[in-house]
Amino acid sequence: MNFPDFSSIKMVVSDMDGTLLNSEHQVSDQFFELFEELKSRGVLFVAASGRQYDSIVEKLQPIFDHIYFIAENGGMIKKNDQELLSIAFPKELVAEPIELLERHTDINTVLCTRKSAYIRSDQKHFKKFVDEYYTSTNYIDNLMDCPEEIIKIALYHADGSEKNIYPKVKQFENRLQVKISGPNWVDLSHLNCNKGYALQKLQEHLGISKEQTMVFGDYNNDLEMFEQARYSIAMENSHPNVLKVATHQTSSNNNFGVEKVLEKLIRDLS
Repeated sequence: MNFPDFSSIKMVVSDMDGTLLNSEHQVSDQFFELFEELKSRGVLFVAASGRQYDSIVEKLQPIFDHIYFIAENGGMIKKNDQELLSIAFPKELVAEPIELLERHTDINTVLCTRKSAYIRSDQKHFKKFVDEYYTSTNYIDNLMDCPEEIIKIALYHADGSEKNIYPKVKQFENRLQVKISGPNWVDLSHLNCNKGYALQKLQEHLGISKEQTMVFGDYNNDLEMFEQARYSIAMENSHPNVLKVATHQTSSNNNFGVEKVLEKLIRDLS
């Protein structure tokens, strides 16, 4: 892998699943060591994920105090539990997709709020999948009875999202952000709710430019984020759409792809 001189970088942004996390949903010890090197050189780190905020924190607890979090695919930005941005799902558009989804029993629906995830009582078998991404889960008989403000509607299909979910919800694309966020997941959210928009707002807040930003990702929900960085680095295991637009490519998430690039970044900053 031939990489350019990264010495201009002041911010590193990484997706979680399929990128920083291996297939066992773990962060490597090597990453935490490299993070300390980056911090000592004044480089900021941002975790950007479709996961719930608390779920990302759980994975990165050792460095919680020192990093920024973009959660729910751009629906929220936090630092030290302080909310810097929140984009709610349009209330007037909640009913229509829920009514559609309740007719498709093969699709599992998760209503994502600031602090919890809500699934239907008759989908308790789905809880083991939800628990990996959401630290707090509640059951409700009717999704329209969700007691909290919704940030995102996450949809799961065991046999694949592009074939089994996206065709059913693409009709909402002119009113909602419809994003294939993983092999089995599609997310519905506010039109402005994506990782790229959230990253842009964070860059403005911190006074860091695109030219000073490096981004890692693997799936379609990372595409807008790639537009906000001088260096957009796709994992070897990335979706073809991501590989096509990335400025560079690294090894897979199971072969320390992020860590290899960060080692190069640290050398360039030394």
